[in-house]
Amino acid sequence: MTEAGRGADAEDATGAADGTGGAEGVRRGRGRRAAPKRAWGRRAQEPDRQEAETTPDPAAFEPEATMQLRVGTVRPDETMQLKILALDGTRPAPKPEPKAAEESGAPRPARFLAPLLTVLAVLRRLLAPVTARLAPYAALAAPYVRKLRPEYPRPGREDWRRWIPSWRQWLAGWLALMGLTGLCLTVAYAATDVPTNLNSYATQQDNVYFWSDGTPMARTGWVRRQAMPLKDIPEGVRWAVLAAENESFYSDPGISAKGITRALWRTVGQGDTEGGSTITQQYVKNVYLNQDQNLGRKLTEAMIALKLDNRMSKDKILEGYLNTSWFGRGTYGIQRASQAYYGKDVSKLNPSEAAMLASLLKGAGLYDPTLSAANHRRAVERWSWILDRMVKIGKLSPAERAKYTKFPEPTKTLQIYDTGKQSDYLVELASQYARKNAHLSDKEFDLGGYQIYTTFDRKRESELTDAVTKAREAALKKDPKAARTAHYGAASVATDGRIVAVYGGPDHRKQGYNESNATTVPAGSAFTPFVYAAGLENGVHKTREGPATPVTPESVYNGDDAVPVTTPEGPYWDRSGKKVAAHNDGKRSYGPISLRQALARSVNTPFMQLGMDTGLEKVKATAQAAGLLPSSFGPATPDLSLGTSTPSTIRMASGYATFAADGSHTEPYSVRRVTRNGAGVRLDAPDRRRAVRPEVAQQVSEALADNFRAFHPTPAATTPAAGKNGTTDKDTALWYTGTLKSVSTAIVVYRIDLGKSLEPLPLDGLAGTRENSVPFGIWSQAVGVG
Repeated sequence: MTEAGRGADAEDATGAADGTGGAEGVRRGRGRRAAPKRAWGRRAQEPDRQEAETTPDPAAFEPEATMQLRVGTVRPDETMQLKILALDGTRPAPKPEPKAAEESGAPRPARFLAPLLTVLAVLRRLLAPVTARLAPYAALAAPYVRKLRPEYPRPGREDWRRWIPSWRQWLAGWLALMGLTGLCLTVAYAATDVPTNLNSYATQQDNVYFWSDGTPMARTGWVRRQAMPLKDIPEGVRWAVLAAENESFYSDPGISAKGITRALWRTVGQGDTEGGSTITQQYVKNVYLNQDQNLGRKLTEAMIALKLDNRMSKDKILEGYLNTSWFGRGTYGIQRASQAYYGKDVSKLNPSEAAMLASLLKGAGLYDPTLSAANHRRAVERWSWILDRMVKIGKLSPAERAKYTKFPEPTKTLQIYDTGKQSDYLVELASQYARKNAHLSDKEFDLGGYQIYTTFDRKRESELTDAVTKAREAALKKDPKAARTAHYGAASVATDGRIVAVYGGPDHRKQGYNESNATTVPAGSAFTPFVYAAGLENGVHKTREGPATPVTPESVYNGDDAVPVTTPEGPYWDRSGKKVAAHNDGKRSYGPISLRQALARSVNTPFMQLGMDTGLEKVKATAQAAGLLPSSFGPATPDLSLGTSTPSTIRMASGYATFAADGSHTEPYSVRRVTRNGAGVRLDAPDRRRAVRPEVAQQVSEALADNFRAFHPTPAATTPAAGKNGTTDKDTALWYTGTLKSVSTAIVVYRIDLGKSLEPLPLDGLAGTRENSVPFGIWSQAVGVG
């Protein structure tokens, strides 16, 4: 046994002599039987005897017995060992040696602890030099750290003051909080990146269509927004918004700590959620995030705003904000808001109007002055405050501020140019043309932001629509049953290809297709001018061999009814074995007649023969060069010359306009210019080509002018127009196409019961007479002749 053991024996014996180890021990045991004292032997020197002496008798221990062990002074170089035996006197089983994790079946996580400890040990060795250098400073700071360590209750204090931390502890807690907050913000800033995908509402805009005079006609799209470049937004408008929302915009880092704190407090407190954001943050919320009011969204907003402020110029951020903000009345962006509240472009706003619009950014539902008297009062107060704010920041002179003493009342009605009825047909034509000729995919076009400047003349469109509407009403009064299946198509095309007006039907939303662009009605005798032009242009062949024989307007043909059509080999037989013959209107015969007179008097038979002599393929080629589509032609049979092709009214008007343009054809077009957010979009120019020689076009125009004078002498006396009607076999359709002042207008009336089939029905008197037909009445009223 060590020296410590001997000291213990000695002290134990002393205690027995003076009574502290005997009677005192009994007293402490409260009458319990004292445990017998055992002298612990020197195990190191006498292990066998030590074990024998220290092995107690199990019967000597009672359940409630206690044992005391007094230990004397132990020197630093001495150790003491204490062996405890089981109550039964046996030696406890030795503790098994630890096995390796693999051998002991330890859980798998324990196996990875060893490598982790190894890594920590390596790090400790690597950081040892740094730790050694910092050790002196740590020693100096240790006393102060100990003072900052909270001790509760605080010593030296009384009452409640014992529980109040010292100023050092408050300072340490505040510094720790700031450090932790800074660390969290740093991590959040590094982990947050500017999203690459924008909100659909942030990129989608509406498309706006304009009349030929530049005034708005219609708009399409789910979102009422038109983005404008910042250079097109007056400075007074910009600073009205900045004065209202973020006057320090050009100097701040993209966020406002004070504003964020206020906004977070309101969000946590479930109070007013507005305010607290810079324009950069609001722009981030508009284009990258949602409108949820929660701490996570606000933190993300702030981090993105910081990064965006470093990557994007202030002007670009302001431009994006002005074009994505909500202004009420279903509008997004300052441009659409200007149109909705004041009926004009943003470029024409003055600072007073701009201040009113800027007030809406605080909440259009509360500041639209047209909604209620309370709104009006709030709007006036904020409008005046914004103008005063502009003066304070030096963006509005006091003299100019003095001019704006009257509140700029916005319009009570929403200034949107929505589609409906006839404008839908115009939008349909213009959008199809813009997509094709600007090479825009459906996805690109549907994202919006396009300004489509059409060729449609507002006055002509109104006059054409009124004329057709009156004809419809008259037909319903005359024969309601037949009128319900009557259809009217109309189009006006200028000699330079511009489509200036169309009538597509009573209501596009009910009908669903455009009558002016339909290709289901045969042209009938309205096609004969193209046959006449083909003969004049190419000449005729009376034999299979040899050169063509020239044809002039004075060339004579047989104008009798039912004259058989001939070829160089003889009569033309159809597949049923019958001779093919042409018929005049009313089966009237005219005898020998010149081609010019035949066209002027609407005699059909000469033109069926002229088509055969010229060559039906050449007739088709001439008609196509003049403007008719190849898809509108059927088989090359003799009746092609009498109008078996089915052109639309747009194409028929375009063909007649070619003759008025001295034989130069321009493909009809409905859009003259396209821009997107003010920037030009490349638009393919319409094709132009020479259809017939100028002299041929002039000769056709002269014959058409003769026709106008022959059938309508009264208006012809004062109006230099040219035109011709067109009848079809079995009286299923009636045309009139006329040219006046470089604009050709084609009108067609026909009957089809779409609920049963596409088979044309007889007009049954709905079209009037040849001299006073319904199509001519519509044409004359539309062009101002009748």
